[in-house]
Amino acid sequence: MKIGLVGLGKMGLNLAQNMMDHGSEVVGFDLNKDFVDQAAGFGAEAATSLDDLLSKLPSPKVVWLMLPAGKPTEMTIDNLVKVLDKGDYIVDGGNSFWKTSVADAKKAEAEGINFFDCGTSGGQSGARHDGNFMIGGTSKEAFDAALKPVFEGIAQENGYLYTGAAGSGHYLKMVHNGVEYGMMEAIGEGFDVLAHSQFDYDNEAVAKLWNNGSVVRSWLMELCEEAFAKDANLDEIKGTMHSSGEGKWTLEEALDQQVATPVIGLSLMMRYRSMETDTFTGKVVSAMRHGFGGHAVDKA
Repeated sequence: MKIGLVGLGKMGLNLAQNMMDHGSEVVGFDLNKDFVDQAAGFGAEAATSLDDLLSKLPSPKVVWLMLPAGKPTEMTIDNLVKVLDKGDYIVDGGNSFWKTSVADAKKAEAEGINFFDCGTSGGQSGARHDGNFMIGGTSKEAFDAALKPVFEGIAQENGYLYTGAAGSGHYLKMVHNGVEYGMMEAIGEGFDVLAHSQFDYDNEAVAKLWNNGSVVRSWLMELCEEAFAKDANLDEIKGTMHSSGEGKWTLEEALDQQVATPVIGLSLMMRYRSMETDTFTGKVVSAMRHGFGGHAVDKA
């Protein structure tokens, strides 16, 4: 399988290497030429433009986008719909809003182009090895025909799922991120209570303990351990907890559906609060976000 990958940032570059490790050929394009050069250094075929990328792909063409949600993704999809042929594929692997993906699918499918929205989890390390993918799109038949073998290679065992109609992949990823907000907030609050207690806990040792046999063991706890190993009390970073928007989307959808999600709702409110006043909870969550996604942290 030869895949055109558009967007070679933190996630895209790792995904390109993952694909190539599992038998796919990758043609890479990014507006940042340095990123294209990095991909070429790993064995990808470099493209100088979107048109150049398309010229290097066999039919049916598979164009996979790893771009920021919003204008960059939508402009690229609009361009692709005009130039791709019937039977070609667009895969949006970014964090697009699910309703936008539904609309994008209608535009593509009106031209006979297969469209798939792919929620990608696991952070940079997941993009590089054994990722987790939630995929909605045109049809199960179209998915099986071209994309299933790719996901079987790049995903962890049982780590991908065709979820049905277009939009369902990004919807599932949205809810996944809402759950993630609540989990990280609870972990951060727990360490905040420990930090205010009369006892002198070793945060790294606690995280290691909790991640070996306890009910709360998780990758997030592992990320805490790694963060505390570098900075025992996270003194070097601020507790500002940035958000990408998917927690807000999850809460808005829950309100529309009249589903009670108090934990997700309050975790989102705490993200907003952290932008005003520093908290130890915020430091822990910020450290975890940096650990799995390479998200920016604010230095103290």
